[in-house]
Amino acid sequence: MAKKNSNQIKYTGSEKILDYILLVFCVLLVIITVYPFLNVLAISLNDSMDTMRNVNFIIPRKFTLGNYIYIFKENNLIGAFMMSVAKTLVGTIVGVICTAILAYVLSRKDFYFNKPFTILFIITMYVSGGMIPEYLLITRTLNLGNNFWVYIVPGLIWVYNVILMRSFIEGLPIALQEAAKLDGANDFVIWLKVILPLCTPTIATVALFLAVGQWNSFMDTYLYARDLPTLQYVLYEIMEQATIQIDPHAAASQMKNAVSPVSVRMAITIVATVPILIVYPFLQKYFVGGMTLGAVKD
Repeated sequence: MAKKNSNQIKYTGSEKILDYILLVFCVLLVIITVYPFLNVLAISLNDSMDTMRNVNFIIPRKFTLGNYIYIFKENNLIGAFMMSVAKTLVGTIVGVICTAILAYVLSRKDFYFNKPFTILFIITMYVSGGMIPEYLLITRTLNLGNNFWVYIVPGLIWVYNVILMRSFIEGLPIALQEAAKLDGANDFVIWLKVILPLCTPTIATVALFLAVGQWNSFMDTYLYARDLPTLQYVLYEIMEQATIQIDPHAAASQMKNAVSPVSVRMAITIVATVPILIVYPFLQKYFVGGMTLGAVKD
């Protein structure tokens, strides 16, 4: 018994050593992950003149809100924020609906052009028409220049999202669709009441991809809709205009109010990132709920 107990104690000690190693590894991983964000936040809240000396810190050495005041003094910032919110909401909702419809059509075994259309869609992931043909198509052929729908129509379908959702639909039991057909349901009813409820986790994933893409994009505004500026574009302009002009003979008050491009850039990063960080935990809840729903339905 004593020998057995000693072996048991030795085994428990090895487990503790392994736990400590895993704990140290996890702590280092958290530090590596969190440090860049804390560094950006600290620089955005730090005095610009002090930031120019050294940017490697995680706590503001000279706390100030001057960088954020410099950003929010822009008169069009609220309107640009509302435009970005509208663009993200409409683009995400319409994009998810169109993606789900197309994925359902391509997943149908009785669709004769299933493989040819899939190949054509995949080719577009590797080959594009180029920026000039795209610009001419959007501005002259479709007449979407300085139109709200220029934010929605060009990015309506992402091939990767279609393939992702189609693969998920193909993994669903075909008996569910056959049972719905026997009950008299048409294809639209099957898609709406059978397929979509089971695709909740994939819908949440696609919605996250579309929302992040819509929120972060500014080139569409830069190229096609400068009369309808979004938050990202306005912040980009502020960052481009942020310059520091220091005169050695300037008054102390002017030196104190000066801002550096680095500090403004970090403050802009925080302003642009925080809305997504706020939304993501709520969307993650639907990941878990959707997976549970799919498992129960199956």
